[in-house]
Amino acid sequence: MPTIEIAGESLFYARRLAKGTKSCLVFVHGAGGTHRHWGRQLRWLQGANLYALDLPGHGRSAGGGRASVDAYAASLQAFLEALGLTRAILAGHSMGGAIVQLLALEHSSMVGGLILVGTGARLRVLPSLLDALANGFEETIEALLGYAYSPSAPMDLVELGRQEWLANSPAVIRGDFLACDRFDVMDRLGRIHCPTLVLCGEEDRLTPPNYSHLLRDSITDAALTVIPDAGHMVMLEQPQRVNRAIEEFLQTTVA
Repeated sequence: MPTIEIAGESLFYARRLAKGTKSCLVFVHGAGGTHRHWGRQLRWLQGANLYALDLPGHGRSAGGGRASVDAYAASLQAFLEALGLTRAILAGHSMGGAIVQLLALEHSSMVGGLILVGTGARLRVLPSLLDALANGFEETIEALLGYAYSPSAPMDLVELGRQEWLANSPAVIRGDFLACDRFDVMDRLGRIHCPTLVLCGEEDRLTPPNYSHLLRDSITDAALTVIPDAGHMVMLEQPQRVNRAIEEFLQTTVA
């Protein structure tokens, strides 16, 4: 899988190219994640050329993490430009959803559509969680796992999530949560003017379904799909249902 040099940092990404289409779909992971959070989409989705990057400081990408969504959005913009993806559909999970919302607001010509997964227009983080990440990293990750997955999620899936988060630098994950806490586009959602699919797990306790309802109600051309038997990590817990919703969206959206 390839890497690309951007502003002195080597960014890793996965891709799967499709025949007979010029549509491009770019996946952006959430706090402490990597491109592997989209593995089931990269393997199974049809109808577009697929890309999923590791944000700076995450997974196999070099550099340091960022402490603001604005800074991550700038990295995503540079990544798209470096690959020549002048217009694409952007899918973002949690913090990744914040990143792609910001790009749609500030560089709308690059965004042919949005897929917002388990995210919101504002992502406040409890001060006690930020303190805990600084002072008891492993214990805090363990507690977060209980909120990130639904009670019915397979234990091996939860264990993979544990390993993924613990592989990160504590400073990077805390920076991600700081970035989330500082993010707020509540008063700007009406300025997003592209087809938008909002997806969330019915049992999401980190970004509850009311966050997704607000996105659907505030973005002009938005539709909402709530996935049963899934929590915050809905694209891992219920990949077939998520993929079906995305493929239906792709059929009506031209990037």
